[in-house]
Amino acid sequence: MSDWAIDEYLLCELLEEQHPDLAGLELKSVDGGWSNQMWRLGPDLAVRIPRHEGAPELLEREHRLVPGIAPRLPLPVPVPTRLGRLTERFPHTWLIATWVHGTPADIAPITDAESATVLAEFLTALHTDGPETPANDGRGAPLAAMDDHFEQALARHRGIDADRARAIWRGALEAPQRDQPDVWLHGDLHPANVVVDDGALAGVIDFGDVFVGDPAVDLAAAWILLPDGAAEPFFNAYKAAEESVVLRARGRALIKALVLLDIGVAGELGRPGGKPTWKPSGEAALARILR
Repeated sequence: MSDWAIDEYLLCELLEEQHPDLAGLELKSVDGGWSNQMWRLGPDLAVRIPRHEGAPELLEREHRLVPGIAPRLPLPVPVPTRLGRLTERFPHTWLIATWVHGTPADIAPITDAESATVLAEFLTALHTDGPETPANDGRGAPLAAMDDHFEQALARHRGIDADRARAIWRGALEAPQRDQPDVWLHGDLHPANVVVDDGALAGVIDFGDVFVGDPAVDLAAAWILLPDGAAEPFFNAYKAAEESVVLRARGRALIKALVLLDIGVAGELGRPGGKPTWKPSGEAALARILR
């Protein structure tokens, strides 16, 4: 995966050419971002520049879908305001959106117990019936399709209670599948995609994977994002979480926690794409899931 390099000079040039009314605002590069490089533009805007193939399509998806979803959500989210067009010097789509204030949860974890209710209310508002598309065969793939990936990830990390992990995974695989209409999903709720203010959930970011599917995909956040003991009050507040969806959500949380751990270890080893701040998040999530 090769990065598409862009520096402040080139971004200033793009702004002056396409959005001259914003070109005078202060630019500041922001650490983080998997598919996109992030810049803060003035006090209230963000610029997201794609790093590689696949990212421009996700930005276009956000620009098309999020403005229609955002008004009903009870937390701040980055609302796309402008789409940057392709040029000879940078032949890729890029995006300007509202800035969501707060610190990413992989740096400052959620500690406030009330965030369980806040997250449940957010997902209740988001999880309304959606159209048949857009689907997402990656994020929304059946758990059975991830079985080999789960076993491989489990084998990479010694010290994990493998019997307990496999029991949870089997419970998720055997749980009844959803027989209701698919709903709108964020699709990638993990600590780097939410922001925190004084320990409390303050916003949800990066809607590049927004799609329709099984709410269990998002409900995995009960273990991935929230502090110890918060899963039960979260599901009580969500109110539409029958036993089968909780089982599926826990399985999805398990494999997501293993992915966080993989990426965190890669970051500690200095490997491309690794993020060392994700390792503690993965370890904490695994402890909650396996308890």
